[in-house]
Formats: sequence, C-alpha cells, structure tokens
Amino acid sequence: MVDNNSSDQTRDAVEGFCRRHPDRFRYLFEPHQGKSYALNAGIREARGGILAFVDDDLTVDPSWLQNLTAPLNGGVWAGVGGRTLLARPYSPPRWLALQGPYSMGGIVAALLDLGDTPRELDRAPYGSNMAFRKEMFEKYGDFRTDLGPSPNHEIPRPNEDTEFGRRLMAAGEHLRYEPSAVVYHPISEDRVKKEYFLNWSFDYGRAFVREWRHGSPVLGIPRGYLSILKLAVTRMADGIWRWTLALDPQRKFFWKCRVWFIAGQIKEFYRFARNIQTM
Repeated sequence: MVDNNSSDQTRDAVEGFCRRHPDRFRYLFEPHQGKSYALNAGIREARGGILAFVDDDLTVDPSWLQNLTAPLNGGVWAGVGGRTLLARPYSPPRWLALQGPYSMGGIVAALLDLGDTPRELDRAPYGSNMAFRKEMFEKYGDFRTDLGPSPNHEIPRPNEDTEFGRRLMAAGEHLRYEPSAVVYHPISEDRVKKEYFLNWSFDYGRAFVREWRHGSPVLGIPRGYLSILKLAVTRMADGIWRWTLALDPQRKFFWKCRVWFIAGQIKEFYRFARNIQTM
C-alpha cells in the first residue's frame, strides 16, 4: 500500500491492515506526489514476478486476476491487456460517441473491447486493466514521471501507462489481448462534459509530444519550432476545416477535440524549443 504523501489518516488505516494481515499488507511512503512516482515505488518493492494494474473505481470479474496474469507464465508475452466494459448501460449525449470511428470511450472510461478471441495487441493497453512481467520494468525502466496525473499541472495527465506499453512494443516485445480478463468501468457524470474532453485532449497532445525524440536543430533552428510550423499550417488547418464543416454532432465534437489535441502539441513543442534557447 503506497501512501503518496497523503495528509489524512491513510497511514493509520493501512497499518491497521498490516497488523491484522502481516503476510498480505505492507505500508510504503512515497513523498514525491504523482501517480507515476507512487506506481514506481510499488513496483520496486513488489516481490512477485507478475504485476497487475487496475483502477480504484472499477469492478472486476471474480476470475479477472487469474485470467489476466495466466498468459504471462509462459514467457512468450511481456504484458497483457484485458477487456474493459461499461459497468452499466449508458445513453451518452448526442455529441459523444462511445464506439465507432469517432469513439471517445477511451477518454471517459478506458473502454477496450476487441472481441472474444485472444490476439496480439497492436496498441498499448490502458492502465486500468493490464499486467506485465516485473522483469520488463527492470529491463526497460519505470513509468515516466513527466507523464501522468500529478498535483503539478505542468505535467500532462494522460499517457504514463500507455507510453510504457508503446515502449515495450517499440523494443520488439509482444503484448496480448485477453478478453476473459474483464473489468467494468463506471462513467462519472462529472466527466461527461465537453470541457473535460477538451482539456484531456489538450493534455494528451502535450503528453504525446513528450514521447517523441526531438532531434538536433536544423540550420540552427530548434526542431521544435519547425514542428510548430508544420502542425499549425497542415494538421491544425485540416482539423479546423473538418470540425467546422461537420454536420453530425459526434463527428463535429471528435474533430474539435482533435484541434485541442494539436493545440496541446504546439504548446509542448513551443515549451521544448524555448528550453533549448535558454540552455
């Protein structure tokens, strides 16, 4: 149980569990606030060879843990992503698609449903329902602390979990989709607001840029500035055009979020380029 520098009675509560169940609970204090710092502290202290991850607001099937981790025992797969479904039927507003080409179900509920057949993943799993062999962290490093939820708003909220999966796939590791490892995610009404999706998309754009290798300057001009120009002239213009001309409300809002995503990329490129100039 990682206490991420809480200011309430977390330690007293956890130590009560530790006294009653010393073989199952251990208390660990991580003073540096931020989800990635807490995750990394737990990973370092974990004694198991397989590490499973799930969010605190989910409901899991009774066989979830066994089904999620079983494929990792053979050594073929580096990690596994399970199936995440809605906790209950939900009728979204007209502007929000939860499936199809304009789906934003991943934003609001980390939805992942690739069918009933196990297969190799071609995308990184969400942190709400995934597992890795611990040696993957020892080989490729921890979750990145410049990504993920944090009290410091300079750190973008998304991507600390999916970045790790993409890192493994880029290195040639194989990840599996396991449909029998099912969790159920509720939809919070606080999130079903256009402002939430736009802010998330903007942060996702910033986080996306942080994953890139920026490269050396071109003719003395920081590559970040060149990327800003390319994004502003091409992708941003195309996104605005699609957004303004779309008639279907789901398609229209999808492209509006894409514009916010590109704006986040531009801001992060600008921050990167200015940091180079001040060095």
